[in-house]
Amino acid sequence: MRVVASDSAVDLIEERGGRLYVWLKASRCCHPTESLVASEQPKPDTTFRQVPSERFELYVPEGLSRLPDELHVEARRFPRRVEAYWDGCVWVV
Repeated sequence: MRVVASDSAVDLIEERGGRLYVWLKASRCCHPTESLVASEQPKPDTTFRQVPSERFELYVPEGLSRLPDELHVEARRFPRRVEAYWDGCVWVV
């Protein structure tokens, strides 16, 4: 997996401890979809494994069977946060 992170995202991750945890979140609407959650804190009751990333420590759930070809990481301003995108998409495909 190639990690594509903006400088502002890397700065925010470093400011918050240098670790990023990413996991899947399923919606329960009429058409179930999965998106990614990104946080500097791990999801409770989830075991994570570290995956290679050059600019910060990156963790994904241990049971995640496949990774995207590219994980895009961006900083957002309101509220100030980091978001992750699976192969550049909001939804996991």
